[in-house]
Amino acid sequence: MYDYDVAVIGAGPGGYVAAIRCAQLGMKTACIDKWVNDKSRSSPGGTCLNAGCIPSKALLDSSHLYESISKEAQDHGLEVTVKNLNLERMHARKDNIIGNFSKGISGLFRKNSVEHLPGTASFVDKNRIAVTDLQGNVNEITARHIIVATGSVPGTISVAGIGTNIIDSEGALALDEVPVDLGIIGAGVIGLELGSVWRRLGANVTLIEAQTDFLPGVDKDVAGNALSIFKSQGLDIILGANILETEDDDDYVTLTYSDGKNEKELEFDKLIVAAGRKPNTGGLAIENAGIETDSRGFIVTDEHCRTSAETVYAIGDVTNGPMLAHRASYDGILVAEAIAGNSRTRNYDHIPWIIYTWPEIAWCGLTEQELIKSGTPYKKGRFPFMANGRAHAMHSIEGFVKLLSSESGEILGLHIIGPNASELINTGVTAMSNHLGYDDIISEIHAHPTLTETLHEAALDIENRAIHI
Repeated sequence: MYDYDVAVIGAGPGGYVAAIRCAQLGMKTACIDKWVNDKSRSSPGGTCLNAGCIPSKALLDSSHLYESISKEAQDHGLEVTVKNLNLERMHARKDNIIGNFSKGISGLFRKNSVEHLPGTASFVDKNRIAVTDLQGNVNEITARHIIVATGSVPGTISVAGIGTNIIDSEGALALDEVPVDLGIIGAGVIGLELGSVWRRLGANVTLIEAQTDFLPGVDKDVAGNALSIFKSQGLDIILGANILETEDDDDYVTLTYSDGKNEKELEFDKLIVAAGRKPNTGGLAIENAGIETDSRGFIVTDEHCRTSAETVYAIGDVTNGPMLAHRASYDGILVAEAIAGNSRTRNYDHIPWIIYTWPEIAWCGLTEQELIKSGTPYKKGRFPFMANGRAHAMHSIEGFVKLLSSESGEILGLHIIGPNASELINTGVTAMSNHLGYDDIISEIHAHPTLTETLHEAALDIENRAIHI
């Protein structure tokens, strides 16, 4: 006899969704989570809610508004002067959002009869977990099935240890003043989003990237346009930089790097390490359950998210695959339904990717370079936001939509850089998931004036019959 049908370790976007879905399917479910707020109270939601997706988007929105009012208000006929920046209040808004959503998840647990166990978990065996609560007490629970949803933690690099003025991405969301000179190691998604926040608020931002190509996983046309836009916004982006050394003094950080020819030195008030993320398995004692990991520490799973221990599943960032909150939620529902007997295999082919800069970048499916590399015949259409009425009304005309299709017309990829790209991208996800063609987008009536008209025009452009270019 087990205490629970399912025990979920982690209450992030994978864990809490999995726990709720398991409970909806009639299983007695517990969810163990370690996150606490500054008042030492449990705060379900994982890294995404507490120190990732939500706080970063809150600061991105606040900083975007600050910059818009400062630079664009007069264009709208508004005689407004921004007297000062109240960073403490900006953080308070962010923290209030986190707190409200955390309370919301706790409410959903109660509504669905999920037992929330604040604390940390470690495996005793494949059906037993030792739970250490927030007061340090240890209790064992048993479960017929266990789902590991512990997510990921910020990556580290040997030459830049976290210290007084060298911080990780979580620390970058809590700076109590705007640095004059801010360095960021990594010009990927995290680096660009954090860099955008602090540049808008007044910092001189330099991103130091080891890769010689900017955003190598993004369609080259989009990446090239993005690089030009970000540099025009004031982000200093150094590519092909091999960081040799950092020195964290009391007042500033010195960073030495090589560009392949010469050694160069930079000084910053703060240096953010945004060098990706790694699976969070520390303290889980997964070896006690016979759970295998790969060479990079990710838990190995099959197409149903089952681990090498037949009673244990793993989802989201702790496994190899896209490190995305919505992927974790997708996995969580898939596993809950698999445990209930509705087994289906995971498929990430059409998953949307988003960078929440401004303009936003979003994509799904294959890039043009991937199609060229594989020798796949294709057609493409492209339409600029500069030719879209709604984009002009929004004062945001940079970027374009690029649509890729097979020769028979099936959509293979959608790539967007522009306003609200994060909201537009799911048109491509829906189309590709249902094997629709660009002619299906053409045949739809798109409301005017809207940004979605750019998708219609890009589809028309595949046949060289776009109306507005």
